Amino acid sequence: MGNSALKAHLETAQKTGVFQLTGKGLTERNQNHQSVDQDALMIFPEDLQKLTSNLRTIDLSNNKIELLPPLIGKFSILKSLALNNNKLTALPEELCKLKKLETLHLNGNHLRQLPTAFGQLSALKTLSLSGNQLQTVPSQLCGLRHLDVVDLSKNKIQNVPDTVGELQAIELNLNQNQISQISVQISHCPRLKVLRLEENCLELSMLPESILSDSQISLLAVEGNLFEIKKLRELEGYDKYMERFTATKKKFA
Repeated sequence: MGNSALKAHLETAQKTGVFQLTGKGLTERNQNHQSVDQDALMIFPEDLQKLTSNLRTIDLSNNKIELLPPLIGKFSILKSLALNNNKLTALPEELCKLKKLETLHLNGNHLRQLPTAFGQLSALKTLSLSGNQLQTVPSQLCGLRHLDVVDLSKNKIQNVPDTVGELQAIELNLNQNQISQISVQISHCPRLKVLRLEENCLELSMLPESILSDSQISLLAVEGNLFEIKKLRELEGYDKYMERFTATKKKFA
């Protein structure tokens, strides 16, 4: 992409508050990482620094970004950040300074963990981390009081720890992981209505019955595990679950 095209993008961003450069083969250049594409644009060129107080949306999906620079923490009014399908292996702690951030999409990267201070993203409502390398449900998520939807599908999660009981999310997607154990604490999630556990490694005996009998969950998706769905219907508490399921269905009918 030439300078004139970039300049046009920047001018548009200044007016609209939206900076979008998707599918351009962008590569972050630094001393250790040479650009694969010699014409590739630096992700955060100096000109973009002038927009740190303008931008509400940044979308850099479908590129080849390996590093997110500390500069990201300076976008003080940023509400939405999308970096789907890049090559990120880590996120800078500076990301956690984005106090207005409500939506964060990081699907299809190589992330193994989240920054320590991730719980400081106090406005976050939607978090998508599908298709990464996470091995557990990050405990940092439990401090996020406004979190509504969390997508951790297609990772390498093997168990759901006790800390999950503090999660404030309404929907938790754990489809297509390697989960064989779930803490009974998941039943205590105060707002959790939708729990997706399809295509994991769960034996029926490893599914806490309290999810059925004593939780807020009104949609439990468990197809593709190591038991037949009809066996689930035989568990104590299934009737209570179906009452919640039916009541929710009627509400949206």
